[in-house]
Amino acid sequence: MKTFLSRSLRTGALLGLLLPLGSLVGPATPASAVAPVQGAQPDPQVVAQFGVLDNAALQQFMDQKGSAMGRISDRPNDVKGFTVLDSPIINAFATPDGHVYFTRGILAYFNDEAQFSGVLGHEIGHITARHGQKQQTRSTIANGAILLGSLLSKRVASLAQPASQVVGLGLLKYGRDDESESDQLGVKYSTKIGYDASRMADFFQTLQRTEQASGAASVPTFLSSHPNSANRYSTVKKLAANAKQSAGNRALAVNHNGYLQRLDGLVYGDDPRQGYVQSNYFYHPDLKIQFPVPTGWKSQNTPQQFQMAEPSGKAVQILTAAPGSSLDEAAQALAKQLSLQSPQASRTTLNGFPALAIQGNQVGEQGVTAATLSYIIQDGQTMYALIGMCGPQTLGTYGPTFQRVAQGFKRLTDAAKINKAPERIRLRTAKAGQTLASALAANGIPSKRYEELAILNGMQTSTKLTAGQLYKVVGK
Repeated sequence: MKTFLSRSLRTGALLGLLLPLGSLVGPATPASAVAPVQGAQPDPQVVAQFGVLDNAALQQFMDQKGSAMGRISDRPNDVKGFTVLDSPIINAFATPDGHVYFTRGILAYFNDEAQFSGVLGHEIGHITARHGQKQQTRSTIANGAILLGSLLSKRVASLAQPASQVVGLGLLKYGRDDESESDQLGVKYSTKIGYDASRMADFFQTLQRTEQASGAASVPTFLSSHPNSANRYSTVKKLAANAKQSAGNRALAVNHNGYLQRLDGLVYGDDPRQGYVQSNYFYHPDLKIQFPVPTGWKSQNTPQQFQMAEPSGKAVQILTAAPGSSLDEAAQALAKQLSLQSPQASRTTLNGFPALAIQGNQVGEQGVTAATLSYIIQDGQTMYALIGMCGPQTLGTYGPTFQRVAQGFKRLTDAAKINKAPERIRLRTAKAGQTLASALAANGIPSKRYEELAILNGMQTSTKLTAGQLYKVVGK
């Protein structure tokens, strides 16, 4: 749950319909109710899903390069706009309406303007080749890839149906033919505006290393919606060499130091202001709330909600905004949206917060699909829904956990938790004779983070740096 959500909550706005796990993948608004999106402005549902980065310099840089590339593309009128999203997820995507999105997460992992340009050209290639429109004009936001990942088992994820059908523009999962065509166009477009397109191939290696280091696609990445292949690196290198030859072998830009200078101070990873987990507790400094996360449960934070799931995916608990101006109104809306059969509600107080506990079975076409224990919690004019769901006949097992989380919902007053600072990218200048490992050691970086920062810099720990070369470290 991000900072802008806290402002919306305080004005009583709802960033998405409260749905049975459907909120995990976005609001389920009928297609006929959604106004057409022109593409020049970011799609509201994408913004709600990720948030927009407040960094005018990076946004201006993306606008400038994107506009230049759009003008020389095969379909200039199809390329509508560009937005930097405030998400640590390493991703870039283009939507069928002609808009390109880069997360701050992927921007952090580029190491020169040529890599940025290559991926930008690749995404514009998806637009000009009309890959998204060929699949479907308005797509599902990659239900599993975007938010669920490995968080939930198929059994629990199926509880979301049919609410998981998201209307809006999101991540399309492309096939290898589309990817190959976009690689070709990315090389073509980035070369046309003067960049060394071979650097895009190097960035694909960085992406593979990030996925290997994470151990699984538990969070969305570029490669989850852009399938990779074993020969992609060599193919792009060959395409870039041919493009350079066709351009008369003129000098093509890389601009390592210039790009890195744009990243100085960029938030790296999760931003604590938007909520964070520490020592089995979720803290939200802006909303001034906290509650426990069950030991071993996996969690994911988005602008719309905070979600946590039992490791094997048999239960999930979600905090999100609730509609309505009173507990009763919000409870009625929740019971209706969850399709609860004969729900039972009882008033309670959770550490000073007025609340309603709602228990019932979710009923679908196939009968009972889930057991639920949820809480509507009132904080002044703000209503929260803390939704607990598990398989049929398992509430006896997971209900006590849902209850303990709710009983731990309280006001956040610890100044240290409220003022927790994010890590940021900091630039350092290499000295002659340094390797990346020795440079990191000289900056006090613990050895357990060497490989992480080697990937961030697109290097190996043994890479020899040149005097004056900029490299990235992270710190408060």
